[in-house]
Amino acid sequence: MKNKVNKRVNSGKHLRLGGVLGALTGRLNFFNLLFNVFALAQLVPLPAAANVAQVQARYLPAPNAVVLSTSVHAVSDGTASLRSLDQAWRRNPQDQAAALAYARAVFLIGLTEGDLRWYGSAKAALQPWWTAASLPADGYFLRGLVKQGFHDFSGGIADISQAIALDEARPEFWSWRFALHLLVSNMDAARQDCASIGRLFGADELAVCQSILQYRSGQAGAGAARFKQLVALPDYAGPLAQDWLRLHWGEALRTAGQYDEAIQVWQAHLTKRPGAHPIRLALAELLNAQGRPAAAKTVANVPNPSDALLVQSLLASRALQDGETARLAAQVAARFGSQALRNESLIERPQMVYLIHDGQDTQAGLAMALANWRDQQEPADAVLLLQAALLTHQPKAGAGVIDWMRKTGYTEPALAALVQRVQAHPQWQGGGK
Repeated sequence: MKNKVNKRVNSGKHLRLGGVLGALTGRLNFFNLLFNVFALAQLVPLPAAANVAQVQARYLPAPNAVVLSTSVHAVSDGTASLRSLDQAWRRNPQDQAAALAYARAVFLIGLTEGDLRWYGSAKAALQPWWTAASLPADGYFLRGLVKQGFHDFSGGIADISQAIALDEARPEFWSWRFALHLLVSNMDAARQDCASIGRLFGADELAVCQSILQYRSGQAGAGAARFKQLVALPDYAGPLAQDWLRLHWGEALRTAGQYDEAIQVWQAHLTKRPGAHPIRLALAELLNAQGRPAAAKTVANVPNPSDALLVQSLLASRALQDGETARLAAQVAARFGSQALRNESLIERPQMVYLIHDGQDTQAGLAMALANWRDQQEPADAVLLLQAALLTHQPKAGAGVIDWMRKTGYTEPALAALVQRVQAHPQWQGGGK
């Protein structure tokens, strides 16, 4: 099998990136899939998660309980191909091939749109096999993706590991497991996955995951230097590859404290790829954090902005005192109010930003940040948790973040400054180990 994989790597075919929907249908290079998991990492759980039955009920509501459109497909289903997949599944929900094809399609729409209802649609399609002990590799993989979409990370990793055991030549399987191991801060397992990626898929793929590991473990400068080389490789010239690499190149620069350089990387890429939402969001967040609200608002001000971009516009407007704060605040409140009326058990990270940064309810924001930290440990979540701990004068709530930094080696200037403030707080008194 190794020879077969290496033959494909040497031919370069696995590096030819297709569209987002193709990411789960073709044998693409591993970081194309990691681009998609970045969007997924923006979702965080409420302190009290609903059980499975409650979650499923949210996606099959009674007609008189529907807050928005009765069909989760009404806004996004503009293609005949998706309608065809939907119809094929509904004609025979027990047809595993049809169910997997439909679930794959709607799951990816959920990733790109950040709409949790699509994950529920994917789960509904997989329901006949939700507890099955024997599945094909694609079945385990897709079920694992949906599980981690609902923050069952251990279950997701277990299913994807089963998929790898059945077919180790699929780079998308390795890419998602690598990303999930990072998400739960299992650095040893992530390093092992990275080594396997290099063994199976070549030196360039190894360099990509090693660069991520570098900036996630205190070597951001070295990681940024490697990303600068990787973005110039001809095999990585495709639009999705460039989206993903430049996102992480900028993130490595930001983590190293090279803010102007990160801004330049992201601004330059948006001129070529204005639809690259993760880069647009990262740039708006960094500009607001750097005290440049006018620039942040310009970046975030797009038609039909995501919740995350709308919150960044609100924060920028408050800083500018430009007269649009009330309008933007009403829009944000309406969106989050609709989520509450739909009884959603998961919320987006933007709601934590809204509660903490906009001063709506810092105590509730801290509760959400703590609940989220128990499930996943991302740098952005670490910053939010320490900010909420300081705003509520509960510095000991940040002890887990400090332990995480010590174990992983991760650091960045903004986070290090917050740690100093937490540990200098009168109520700290040795809150960490």
